[in-house]
Amino acid sequence: MKKKKSVIVFVVFLAIVAALGYYSFGIVKGTMAKDSDAGVKLGLDLSGGVSITYQVVGDEKPSAEDMKDTVYKLQKRVEGYSTEAEAYQVGDNRIAVEIPGVTDANDILEELGQPGSLEFQTSDGEAFMTGDMIADAQAGTYQDQTTGAKEYIVSLKLTDEGKKVFGDVTSANIGKTLPIVFDGETISNPTVQSAITDGEAQITGMANYEEAENLASTIRIGSLSLELEELQSEVVGAKLGSEAISTSIKAAAIGLIVVMIFMIVFYLIPGLAAAIALLIYTGIILAILHLYDITLTLPGIAGIILSIGMAVDANVIIFARVKEEIAAGKSVSQSVQTGFRKAMSAILDGNITTLIAAAVLGLRGSGTVKGFASTLAIGIIFSMFTALFITRWILKALYGMGFQDKKFYGEKKDRKPINFLGKRGLFFVISIAVIVIGFAGMGYHKSADGNILNYSLEFVGGTSTTVTFNEDYSIEEIDEKIVPVVEDITKDANIQTQKVQDSNAVIIKTRDLSLDEREDFNKAMSENFGVDEKEITSANVSSTVSDEMKTDALWAVGIATVCMLIYIWFRFKDLRFAGSAVIALLHDVLIVFAFYVLSRTSVGNTFIACMLTIVGYSVNATIVIFDRIREHLKVKAARTKGELKEIVNASITQTLSRSINTSLTTFIMVFVLFIFGVSSIREFATPLMVGIVCGAYASVCITGALWYVFKTRFGKNRLPDEIVPESGKKKKKK
Repeated sequence: MKKKKSVIVFVVFLAIVAALGYYSFGIVKGTMAKDSDAGVKLGLDLSGGVSITYQVVGDEKPSAEDMKDTVYKLQKRVEGYSTEAEAYQVGDNRIAVEIPGVTDANDILEELGQPGSLEFQTSDGEAFMTGDMIADAQAGTYQDQTTGAKEYIVSLKLTDEGKKVFGDVTSANIGKTLPIVFDGETISNPTVQSAITDGEAQITGMANYEEAENLASTIRIGSLSLELEELQSEVVGAKLGSEAISTSIKAAAIGLIVVMIFMIVFYLIPGLAAAIALLIYTGIILAILHLYDITLTLPGIAGIILSIGMAVDANVIIFARVKEEIAAGKSVSQSVQTGFRKAMSAILDGNITTLIAAAVLGLRGSGTVKGFASTLAIGIIFSMFTALFITRWILKALYGMGFQDKKFYGEKKDRKPINFLGKRGLFFVISIAVIVIGFAGMGYHKSADGNILNYSLEFVGGTSTTVTFNEDYSIEEIDEKIVPVVEDITKDANIQTQKVQDSNAVIIKTRDLSLDEREDFNKAMSENFGVDEKEITSANVSSTVSDEMKTDALWAVGIATVCMLIYIWFRFKDLRFAGSAVIALLHDVLIVFAFYVLSRTSVGNTFIACMLTIVGYSVNATIVIFDRIREHLKVKAARTKGELKEIVNASITQTLSRSINTSLTTFIMVFVLFIFGVSSIREFATPLMVGIVCGAYASVCITGALWYVFKTRFGKNRLPDEIVPESGKKKKKK
């Protein structure tokens, strides 16, 4: 690339940085002001939203099973507004729905509708099917093959029970209408064209897409197990307050600057290219979050942190390769070209395996799991783009501008392979000991207080008390003045608070309080803040993380793990690579789990996000070492265990700087978040730091050793200890 052209290319990239920086500044400013139009749409924990309470129609107490089913279905429905929306049970017959980023409860009520009873009837008015036999209803369009006109439809999916009933009725009523009735009103009157026995049906004849969407929404609403009516609705404030947003943004900015400085100091000119690319990457991520109205919560922040770490990781892998090529005697130009080419497989494999996990989590997960998955997937895609294309072009431009001396790129010194495998027994013992201590801690806490983990209100529910104070307290004032008073009564720091907008009311959620404790609570509010006890109402609330959501999360992680295993098996042509990666992943998860058990760190929604972050981080770290082992084996196949041991030790040693530097840059991002964050954010950042350290340890000390053990002890073509000459024979031991 000629110098003039290189200067132009570099100036263009600087202009892109400036433009994205200006645009990003506006997004950050809007986010801090909680303006969803100008900034990023924030979740309920950061910005507040609408809270709606529904009550079951009728005097009869609903069954626990019907309540759980209704909560879960309502949860799935409100996720259409935000992946971070929550539905949970209040008392025996009420369900609360909280939707972030919304300031008008009436708009939501109009769109969400009034959950009621839905029936499918024959033409003579006899009901043959109820709404709970509908698994899903979605609006759609298709083009008529005869006329070419666009048609608007509603596609129905039936449950197994509904499939049989609907098949029988449609078979007997071809040519007749089957009215769909919601709360006594006919909302659609479709005619049966043919028998429908496959469990899927289409309703046609809508004038436009909006009409089709309204019908689909009403059918989904009517599929609830119970009939609900609105009891109250209100706009609530953030759970964490404005300070959480400002400190998180400051921490992210400081962390990003520190990482950029580290890259420049450690990798010189390539580091400068990476720093510029990282700025562009950050601007792109903010733009995507803003333009596509993606709701950002603490778990979403975790996904972004992980993706920034992976963006740096790709550059670290490339630059390490470039240094190796320069050390081998190649020119800088050749080294850069070869470095990118050799790093490609490790970057693609590492990012694709994590992307597989994100895709499965997004499809199978619920609530915060979806939020985490979406931000992680976006981050992975654009981190690959910036590392493989933007960094490359900036580096070419800098080279063309005159930075062509090898001293600007560094030269990797030839390091004698460290005998990591020689200490594998010690590493295995350390890991097993920590995991066993974690299990022992679980047993102790199970016997001591009945819970192996310190579950937060999201997992176990508790008591929700609404207190109307005589003055308007800010979230920060609530944390400073009111929360300590509540802690004196509950003897528990697990307390959540939320303001009701345009009022002095505050919602205080605590562990389940006894009648005596509720009386003490009311008395304390009266004595300390002059609250009229008549202005205090309380009710038991269920966990916002339902059993179904936990099951969804477990299934998502399980399926993601299997998919990653299959992908690694396919790419490395050896099940032992895949098996080692999965065991290393399990190792990292169990270590972080042990930390939660022993430290009694609160386990809430961020726990799921933290564990998912560790899953993604662990696999990516493992892939890099495996890629280097695979490369060595292509050049020269190992014939003995000794030769294989040399290859594994050399691979780990050659990727050691990558393992340390990537872990360090990701750790820096989380550590700064820990330093500047509010208490709930620190509670989230601490186990993440443990996971990053554990991931670095596992990638260096565990993964390669595991694969070596599997390779030498299991499967076909196991290697001998030494090669016996054809003319010689080993003597048999007597």
